[in-house]
Amino acid sequence: MQPQGPELEIVHLLRAVAVELGLHSGRFAQRNGMHPTDVRALIALMDASRAGEETTAGRLGAALGLNSAGTTALVDRLERAGHVRRVRGGTDRRRVVIEVDEKAVELGWSFFGPLIGRAVELLRGYDERERAAIRGFLEGVREAAAEAD
Repeated sequence: MQPQGPELEIVHLLRAVAVELGLHSGRFAQRNGMHPTDVRALIALMDASRAGEETTAGRLGAALGLNSAGTTALVDRLERAGHVRRVRGGTDRRRVVIEVDEKAVELGWSFFGPLIGRAVELLRGYDERERAAIRGFLEGVREAAAEAD
């Protein structure tokens, strides 16, 4: 039996948001001659950088569910486009890590910035308790999706 109730309305709304965000990301990729996986890779690399983590090609491939050949092709493509660069690791100079070029960050902000700004403004309309509830819900859904294989 399928779940019912007011909670399901929120789940359907979350699904609609995910679809719209996917379409928005797809428009960015298309306008910039990129594959949707390229955009996902850039997001993964920027998230890792914000967390202070270095990302190797192997780690990026694992995060995106790509094999070694697919990851190499992806990084080569992003490097040729000037979106990323391969550099020596800061903690282990033997490792090669992938970094996002500042021009790619600027390109992303020029497209996604207005949407991010609007989301931040919406969140400012909630008090800290409400934001904590929203954060908890979204983290829980993300975890559930990651475990849903």
